[in-house]
Amino acid sequence: MSLNSAQLTEIRQIVRSCGQQAKTLSAEKFEVFQKAPGDFVTTVDQTLDRQLSEFFTQLFPQDGIITEENADSRKRYQSDYPRFWCIDPLDGTQDFIHGDPDYAVLVGLLEQQRAIAGWVYAPEHDILYYGGKNLGVWEVLGNADPQPCFSPLSPPNSYRVIIGDKDFRNTSEKIGAAIPEIEFLRSPGSFGLKVMNVVLGKAEVYIYLNRRVKIWDTVAPMAIAEAAGLVCLDLDGKPIEFTPEVLDLESLAHQQAIVIGKPAAIEFLLPRLRDVLDPQLSY
Repeated sequence: MSLNSAQLTEIRQIVRSCGQQAKTLSAEKFEVFQKAPGDFVTTVDQTLDRQLSEFFTQLFPQDGIITEENADSRKRYQSDYPRFWCIDPLDGTQDFIHGDPDYAVLVGLLEQQRAIAGWVYAPEHDILYYGGKNLGVWEVLGNADPQPCFSPLSPPNSYRVIIGDKDFRNTSEKIGAAIPEIEFLRSPGSFGLKVMNVVLGKAEVYIYLNRRVKIWDTVAPMAIAEAAGLVCLDLDGKPIEFTPEVLDLESLAHQQAIVIGKPAAIEFLLPRLRDVLDPQLSY
């Protein structure tokens, strides 16, 4: 079932509304809890999680809703829903806690275990990106009308690679020695915003190696990336999948390393990355 224009408008409005609430609440007092070592949640995450869950349940009562802050919702992944809305109310919670701008609201649509649509909203910049299969890719600044978002051509032989802090510490020396053509770009914060930086042409590739990212982090940006002509693969060159065989069914974490980028850059880099990284290891 495709989304109609009225539904697309409503989704844009609720995603932006929740993001703007987060921006406002970031300047106020909020509580922080530790779910697991290095994994934090705030009362803002919890509030927005409830709002988004209620909205999508009402708008799409036949679909399953999976959110980061509702642990029970993960069980729905194994239920017989035609589609799943995968929601992260604050992707980049630690950045939000520290007052950094690199957090986002993510909403992704999974159908038949494929990422088919996504919304990535950056509250501090008031920019929404959305797109997917049969949607194209769009950018919305504030209350303006959506504008087509095109991924620019990369300079010849450019291999700018976005990498998170942990992966950089653990692998950059090894990768850089083997592939001197790589230019690493450090990028904090949201998984979704890192992917969008590749879509927007600020880098050619994003690599994520530590296998902690969950489906509510990945469905939205990967749907947009594929609509923009990027490829989403693991180190073996296999497509990133959302099937039970490649997910941890308790946490819904990906068991594949993730490499997202422009086809030409991926074609050059992937075999070289395999030479220095074990596809079976988590970094």
